[in-house]
Amino acid sequence: MKIKQAEELAGITSKNIRFYEEQGLIHPERYDNGYRNYTSEDVEVLKKIKFLRKFDTSLEDIRQLFDGRISMKECLENRDDALEKNLKNIEKTRMLIKQMLDKCQSIEQMDTDFWLDKVENMEKEGADFVDLKRTDIHRKKRNGAIAGAGVMILFVTGFICIDIWVLLTEPEFPLGIFLFMLVPALTVGTGIIVAMTKRIKEIEKGEEDEASKY
Repeated sequence: MKIKQAEELAGITSKNIRFYEEQGLIHPERYDNGYRNYTSEDVEVLKKIKFLRKFDTSLEDIRQLFDGRISMKECLENRDDALEKNLKNIEKTRMLIKQMLDKCQSIEQMDTDFWLDKVENMEKEGADFVDLKRTDIHRKKRNGAIAGAGVMILFVTGFICIDIWVLLTEPEFPLGIFLFMLVPALTVGTGIIVAMTKRIKEIEKGEEDEASKY
């Protein structure tokens, strides 16, 4: 079956199916023309991946599970251990917030250095807080996509302006040629905006960023 059929049966997007193939979790047959043939066994594997990812099971654990390097019991125990760690981390964070509720009456009176030191000491003890470096990289990717698209849009806009200027200054300039030059430029401009929007969505919640966790 084609990837669209596998997508419908497994309930996983084509993008993620390709990602899991790149990770070596599924191995669809390839035809001479380059197209992939997904079997019912591939779909079953994808469903199992989908189920395990619902528990936020790491791709590395899933890979080891399918390779027989760990058992289902070990895989679930690993996830249970991670959840227990998260619960402890949440409890520590709640305790910190309660301390702040008792001592911080306003942002102006907040002893910033004291609380930052407290957070850093908690991180040294194993507590997890937001990774600001990761957040900054996320923002840089988004800004880079916008900047790149902006440059291309300016280029296309300049080309359209030149077309219009030629039409206005050269009354005998054929309208058909003008439209022939204008329509592709507008199409390219629209495509750039669509591509930028899609790229930003991928950065915000795509599998690409998720993969760096594993």
